[in-house]
Amino acid sequence: MQDALSLLEAQQRIHELIAKRSPLPQTLEVIARWMEQLLPGAVVAFMRFDARDGTLSLVPSQHFSESHTAKLQQVWVAADVASFGSAAHNRCLVVTEDIAQDPRWEFCREAALCEGFRSCWSSPVTTTDGVLLGIFNIYYRTHRVPTEGDKQHLDQAAALISLALVRDRDVRRHRELSEWHRSLFTNHPDGVYEFDLEGHFLRGNAALERITGHPEANLIGRHFNQFVEPGYRELTLTNFAAACRGEAVTYETLGTHAEGNAFSVEVTNFPVTLDGEIVGVYGICRDITERKRQSSELRLLNRGIEASPSGMIMVDALEADMPIVLANVAFSTMTGYAHDDVLGRNCRFLQGAQTDPATVEEIRAGIREMRHVNVTLLNYRKDGTPFWNQLEVSPVFDDGGLCTHFIGTQQDITAQKAQEAHIAYQATHDLLTGLPNLSTFTDLIEEAFQRSLQQGKQLTLMYLDLDGFKYVNDDLGHHSGNEVLAVVGRRLKTLLSPDDVLSRLGGDEFGILLASHTSRGEVIQLAEDILDSLAQPIEVDDQLIQLSVSIGIACNSLSQEQVHELIQHANLAVTEAKRQGRNTWQWYRARRKQSIRHSVAMRHDLHEALREEQFDVHYQPLVDAISGRMLSVEALVRWRHPSRGMISPGEFIPLAEQTGQIVPMGSWVLHRACRDLAELRASTGRVLPVAVNISSLQFCRDGFLEEVQHALADTGLPPELLELEVTESVLLDGAEPVIELMETLMEIGVRVALDDFGTGFSSLSYLRDLPTHKLKIDRSFVQKSLHDKHTAAIVQGVITMAHHMDLIVVAEGIETREEQRDMVRRRCDLLQGFLFSRPLPFHELIALPECLPAHD
Repeated sequence: MQDALSLLEAQQRIHELIAKRSPLPQTLEVIARWMEQLLPGAVVAFMRFDARDGTLSLVPSQHFSESHTAKLQQVWVAADVASFGSAAHNRCLVVTEDIAQDPRWEFCREAALCEGFRSCWSSPVTTTDGVLLGIFNIYYRTHRVPTEGDKQHLDQAAALISLALVRDRDVRRHRELSEWHRSLFTNHPDGVYEFDLEGHFLRGNAALERITGHPEANLIGRHFNQFVEPGYRELTLTNFAAACRGEAVTYETLGTHAEGNAFSVEVTNFPVTLDGEIVGVYGICRDITERKRQSSELRLLNRGIEASPSGMIMVDALEADMPIVLANVAFSTMTGYAHDDVLGRNCRFLQGAQTDPATVEEIRAGIREMRHVNVTLLNYRKDGTPFWNQLEVSPVFDDGGLCTHFIGTQQDITAQKAQEAHIAYQATHDLLTGLPNLSTFTDLIEEAFQRSLQQGKQLTLMYLDLDGFKYVNDDLGHHSGNEVLAVVGRRLKTLLSPDDVLSRLGGDEFGILLASHTSRGEVIQLAEDILDSLAQPIEVDDQLIQLSVSIGIACNSLSQEQVHELIQHANLAVTEAKRQGRNTWQWYRARRKQSIRHSVAMRHDLHEALREEQFDVHYQPLVDAISGRMLSVEALVRWRHPSRGMISPGEFIPLAEQTGQIVPMGSWVLHRACRDLAELRASTGRVLPVAVNISSLQFCRDGFLEEVQHALADTGLPPELLELEVTESVLLDGAEPVIELMETLMEIGVRVALDDFGTGFSSLSYLRDLPTHKLKIDRSFVQKSLHDKHTAAIVQGVITMAHHMDLIVVAEGIETREEQRDMVRRRCDLLQGFLFSRPLPFHELIALPECLPAHD
């Protein structure tokens, strides 16, 4: 009776331990003691089953050695693994009466025998639904088999052990869930908190403290709307009420920070349900102030991109193919691609056959290096039409320095490119004929000249000057002249090969650079063809116009060192063709090379002389033929070269007229003469008129009248003391404008004399109409009149005719008394020459007496 009571108390004790959730080892130890009371001489062992790897492991106990315990760790469950492996495998009691003989114990037989065990009963421990939890073993040190009563005790023990293991498992699971929940609650990056059903805080985590700025202690027991901006409290309360009704809601509201500032927050509320009843509300919140700010900035950016007149796209730099993620309306308008057509695509679809690969590679290099790129490239619209795109690519970096996107800004500059091309064309071409202009032609000659030097090939240059074209412009007008030039250009084109270069050099001049004509005969044949072609009449406005052309030819076979020599040779050849009577061609001849070089050097020296004022003015008196009294002087320019000394006017004056340098030279002489004679008048009181030679080029130049007026005003010389000497060549381009200018000069007091009369080609009718007051007979007539009766008759006729026209007559070049007496006898008014005085510098002129005696 006493033993039964003891066993019942032990069993009661086991139930209490299980109910109190005592540690499992303690509970199992009490069960083992209880089993040992039921089965005297037995040693009880427990093995736990690990479902994860399907193994059994012995629970350590004082009844087993460490080596035995280690041996029975992670033992595979199988029918042939001892009694415990077989019991776990078959889910039934397995008895081994003799461990030494049972083949199933082979792997751990020695370990069991060393512990003194001879037999083993193994029972599975399962849940009510058959889930294996472990095995408990009954060891005996003798050979034993269980009776029916023993088996009942084993079933009782298995039930108690199952109850203990299940309870332990449930406790551990609950503890794990609690720890998971606590860790999630505590460590969640968002604010996590609990409300009661009235909306009061029950608890909150560290993230909530960080977001709100309030410690948890300040939140507990207070209503959530105390921490919400007034304008958002109703919204927040409405969503809380929805959670209380069982809904899960997410919304945005505006909270009030502990420091008083408002912040945007995203809130999720959901109910806490216990046994089907809502007992509270969970809340999760996150501060979205920065996200809202970025979102606002992004919306502003999007509006800016959409409003931009430039085409703009944004591509994702983190994707392998960098797809377009944004494109504005201007981009669609520019390219013809709709927004949906481009999203997700790489922008290479804008490229085409003529897109420059080097420019594309420059863009790719900039993208690889994550730097700014600015290029111009040819892109193509959706309909295939090309357009010039001014593209600017800029990288976009996040706060961590990672390039996340690229923005492409695009402008259609097709019109600008066309304008640039048009301007470039105008700068390099003659707009009338469409031919290369002088500047372009010169560049092409330079390039061809250098190639010819490298390749040893002949280069031939033709200069063409139309004969008589000036009269077309004068008689028919510039419109007709332009039509003629256009026809000439077209005719010349038909005679040339594609490799030859035709240029309009200006006015009525054309140039041809020959690349395809290698022999002299071919070039001459082309020149003849040009003469024949341009000799054909040109019809303009129902009128036939007849022209001819003079052609100068030069080639580089003369070993020119500079390209300008080739050009100069062709130019000189044109001049020679004109001299030969026009309508012909002339090939430059090398024997004139030395004189040309001298001419070129002289031109340079003339330019330097003008710049450095190497010129001086000498004055030669004009005297009364009978008395020898000095009545006026003629200003004559002199050039004292720094290395060559005095240079004859007969050498440099013609060259100055040819180059146009005679105009600035004449202006300088005019101003110097006016200054000197004004100074003579002011310093000595002597009044001497001065005659200044004016070239036809200067006299007929626009602004000459104003130049004379300026010289008089600047020096203070009275107009009546200035006389301008011109030759008959001023009449070659028409008498009417010359007469008009002479009359205007007379109106302001300046007189005009006709110099070197009889040597030109003007008619007597011009002499009749010219408003001149003086004729100067050229010295060649004066010298011959003593010995040649025909010349004497001409001189006498001129003097007599002039007197009848009330003109004063001057005889130039008087060097002997015989010439003086001859001119006096013929009643010439004034004489000029070395017989009276050579041309003198101004300081010597001042010292001359008023009356100059003749001296041989």
